[in-house]
Amino acid sequence: MSMTVIVTRDVPERTRGFLASVMPEPAPGVYVAGNLSRAVRERAWAVVSDWHAASGRGSIVMFWKDDAAPGGVAVTMLGTPPRKLADLDGVLVSVW
Repeated sequence: MSMTVIVTRDVPERTRGFLASVMPEPAPGVYVAGNLSRAVRERAWAVVSDWHAASGRGSIVMFWKDDAAPGGVAVTMLGTPPRKLADLDGVLVSVW
């Protein structure tokens, strides 16, 4: 299990309500779980991905600890703008 953070922007209330039922919402549109299992994380992402595809509204970004990813942080996102993370000499940067 690892720390998971989901940040939403301009998503339907349905999406925010669902995420709040899975993870605490310490700030508007920000959801954090310190020990979310991979299975729960993947199921939650599948639900919000389906809903986002249906509405086409807003953006959602999810981060979690992944030792194999650049900087040890994996990221996936829906909406715009799409970005990737890259490790530049030990510094994690966002790439367009």
